[in-house]
Amino acid sequence: MKALDGQVAIVTGAGTGIGRATALMLAAEGARVVVAGRRKPPLDEAVSEIEGAGGAAVAHQADLARTADAAELGRWTLERFGRVDVLINNAGHSSRVRNVQWVDEREWESVMAVNLTGVYKLTQAVLPAMIAQGRGTIVTVSSMAALRPGLNGGAPYGAAKTAVRNLMGHVHAVLRDKGIRATTVVPAEVDTPILGNRPLPPDAAARATMMQADDVARAILLCVTLPDRTVIEEIVMSPTSPVT
Repeated sequence: MKALDGQVAIVTGAGTGIGRATALMLAAEGARVVVAGRRKPPLDEAVSEIEGAGGAAVAHQADLARTADAAELGRWTLERFGRVDVLINNAGHSSRVRNVQWVDEREWESVMAVNLTGVYKLTQAVLPAMIAQGRGTIVTVSSMAALRPGLNGGAPYGAAKTAVRNLMGHVHAVLRDKGIRATTVVPAEVDTPILGNRPLPPDAAARATMMQADDVARAILLCVTLPDRTVIEEIVMSPTSPVT
């Protein structure tokens, strides 16, 4: 018997990077995975890869910047499967302009929508079902930008990731007695497509020193597969070697 047999998981930002790696690992442990994201082709590719390895997955297109999409993703999953056991809030978005002096309101709101408000709406959508079944695990990917503000992450992204870390702390403090486990994963630099949004994207030498998507996915898998009696409240991850 696999660790997640019979469980249903939602993974956002699942078309690429950490989300895709996580979806593959959850499916390998027996979960039926809803892979969610903005772009359908990468989602379909992830589903094909999961099914090719013997797992079960479906794609659901959703833009977490739209609160209606975030809430609908939760409702759709519950209508289709009747339960949600695992929610991985992984979708992320950063601004092109990083300095608070110059970032405009449109970019600020866009980053907040994906990294914070979308997480709130999706989490809120699945919580009643999790509480009713007496168990559920929510893992949210924050960022080292929440702990070390600066221009690498930028003002909007760092503020959003700080806020979502606090939100998961709230879920843990308020709902742990209902069987809800809430974890925040705080990774430093990971070689994923979001790095391309930086004004000066890192070169190959810098990327070679970074963590890989699978590294973070393995940490997420640990949080999800531990016995229900145990919750990892937070994991802070960084490359062993300093980024060049």
